[in-house]
Parts: sequence; structure tokens; C-alpha cells
Amino acid sequence: MSKETDPRRISRLQFARAVELLPDLKRGLVDFLDRPKRVITTHFPVEMVDGSVRVYTGYRVVHNRVLGPGKGGIRYHPRLTLDEVISLARLMTWKCALHGIPFGGAKGGVVCDPKSLESAELRRITRRYVTELGDEIGPHTDVPAPDMYTDEQTMAWVYDTYDIMHPGRNNLPVVTGKPLDLGGSPGRHEATGRGIVLAARRFLELGAVPGLTSLDQASVVIQGLGNVGGVAARQFAAEGARVIGVSDSRGGILDGSGRGLDLDALFAHKLSTGSVVGLPGTRTVDNEALLEAGCDILVPAALGGQIHSDNAPSLHTRLVVEGANAPLTPEADDILARRCIPVLPDIVANGGGVLVSYFEWVQNNQNESWPEEEVISRLRQRMYRTVEVVTERWSALNGKGAAMEAPIDMRRAATSQAVAQLSRVTLERGIWP
Repeated sequence: MSKETDPRRISRLQFARAVELLPDLKRGLVDFLDRPKRVITTHFPVEMVDGSVRVYTGYRVVHNRVLGPGKGGIRYHPRLTLDEVISLARLMTWKCALHGIPFGGAKGGVVCDPKSLESAELRRITRRYVTELGDEIGPHTDVPAPDMYTDEQTMAWVYDTYDIMHPGRNNLPVVTGKPLDLGGSPGRHEATGRGIVLAARRFLELGAVPGLTSLDQASVVIQGLGNVGGVAARQFAAEGARVIGVSDSRGGILDGSGRGLDLDALFAHKLSTGSVVGLPGTRTVDNEALLEAGCDILVPAALGGQIHSDNAPSLHTRLVVEGANAPLTPEADDILARRCIPVLPDIVANGGGVLVSYFEWVQNNQNESWPEEEVISRLRQRMYRTVEVVTERWSALNGKGAAMEAPIDMRRAATSQAVAQLSRVTLERGIWP
């Protein structure tokens, strides 16, 4: 990992740049909003299916609880670090504040390689991790959700473990992203990918990209065809867009027909071969070539730090919509701003997941189940509102910036909006005691 793509550096620098737009923010509040509220590191043994014992490391970070309980995913990854978890928790704080969700930012995970583990081993890791956290998670304390290499089944194990530890209560709201049979919300699986497309659609409708006012016939390249990218591809196609390039962990492909990829054939090929590579009628490309392919909309929906100072000058797109968390470095933000390529940042574009997680939490607390149509309608309304608010602030800041050396990018506009909101609420609550 280069210094430029270090997640903690990116997170701290994004925050510092946002604070520069808030000159009246009190110094003590800056320190408070910057630092995580609680950091947990735990090491625990797990018996493997072959009878051996391995020790795993787990993390859980709550960055801020001014607006409500902590909220953030649990990820399983062999290269997970505490710095990464802290950075992602901070990002969740801004995301919740920006979307008007009564949660604070949190994140967690276990350092492990899910691809090399049996289902029984993943279940044991999950149960032991939840047991180690104990009462540090809870429906009104800290509410986990799925993240990288965790899913509905993982969340079912989280719920079951917590429920066994806390009998006699309504424990369904302790975790979101659960299976429908266990109180999960309709539309949760598709929420992040659907939200990305809703954000892009509204941004274009507001006239923010000259000459591109709708998704109809827009060309789209998606880096990362996992849950988020795969759903986004389907949703873009439903809006009339042409998905012309995709990638997964094994490589990327570009359409050779000009009509856009046949998504049914694409997903069938990926299911049968394990990769998008080799789909008939496509050209295999590496990651850099995929990112630099000419398109109207580029959606980085894989890992963080994918667009940086080395490749940002070579992008040939009219709009970047962040599906992953922190896929652009601050240096890339600067380069694209100077090139007049707007970036819908992660805290705006991929907020659909936490919005529908919030909807699930509300339904669980009220012992209700909303129809999917209602969930989608509420998601659309909230995503549109956030895009409109941030776009208005972005336009206003650049209208005032005639003497500035470079345009203010949307990330600074969005993050400063979130930080200002948290600052107001902190002062309205009063500093205790």
C-alpha cells in the first residue's frame, strides 16, 4: 500500500479539507469530531473443522454517537487493519449525518480469509466475535450490518448469538441486513446498488453534467461486480443505460458490440466460470485499462484507493459515482476537479445501504414489515434529497470561489455539510457535564 492510498491518511485529509470550509467551528469540536469514541481490539481462539485451533483478531470501532447508536458493517478480510476500520467508521459518521439518519458511525471486522474457510468455521468465528463484543453492541448502542465478505447468513448468526446472550427481549434491531425470515427488510440486498443509480439519475436531472441529463443510453463502466456493482449494473440497464465494461477480482472486460453487455449472459457466465473474464464478444482488460475506458459514468465499486494521482489524469469519463468506500484519493479528487469531472462521493452515492438498514431497524423496533414498494419509495425520496442538498451546497461554494486556486469538489461540500450538522447537534445537546 502506498502512502497516498493509506485509508487513515485519506480519511483524516478529507476531514481536514472539509473543516477548512467551516472557519467558525470550535477547535475543541474539531478534535472531538475527528477522534473515535471507542476502539475495541480482541483476540480469540476458534477450533477449525480439522481439529486445529487458530487465533483471530477482531475490531469494532464506534466513531461518534451524537446522533444515535453506532451503525456500520462487519467485514471479513485477510488484510483488514485497525486503521482501515477507524477510517470507515469515520466515513459512516459523515454518511449518517448527511442522509439525516439518527445513527453515528461505526465499523468492525475480523482478520480472516473467508474464501479459505468452511461455513462452520465462519459461523464459529462470527459467534465468538459477537461474544467478545458482549454489550458493546445492542439495538440502542451499536448496530452492525453486512460488509465485505459478510452477508445475510453472517447477520443471522450475529442476531442468534446476541439473542441467546440477551433472552426475553426484542433483539431483532441489534443487527440489520438479516434474512427476511428474521426481520430483514425487503430491498435491503439491493439497497446500495439501487441507491447509486438513484443518486446518479438525480444528479444528471439537476443538470450537473453538461450535455448529460439522463441515464438513457449513457455508457457505464463498473469496477467490481460484487453485490453492489452487480445490482447497480442491473439498475443502470433498467434505466436505459448501456453497461459497457465490468470487472471482478480476476480481471475486466469491455464490450465490443457498442450496444452494451448482455447482462443475463454476463451473470450466467460469471456463475458458471467464477469470473466475468472470457465472456464471448468482449475484450479482456486489466484494472487500469478498465478504469481508463471511455464512458459517460464510471462506478468504482471494488476496494478503496483505486483512483489516485497516477491514473486520475488518464480517466475518460464525464462523471464518477463512488460505489465503494474511499475509492479515490484526495490527490485524485484534486485532479478530477481541475479537469471538471464531478465525483459523486461515497457518503452521498452509496448511502442506500445504511438508509435501508435504518428502515429495517425502525421496522424491527415497531414489529412491522413494510412492502418493498414502500421501502424503495422511501429510499428514492431520501437519496434525491441528499443529492439535491449537496449539489446546491457544491454550487454555492464554487460560486463564492472565484479567487480560489481550484474548484471545490463535491466531497468537500458533502463532508463539510455533515460536519456542520454534527457540530450543531453537539452544541444543542450541550457538552456533558
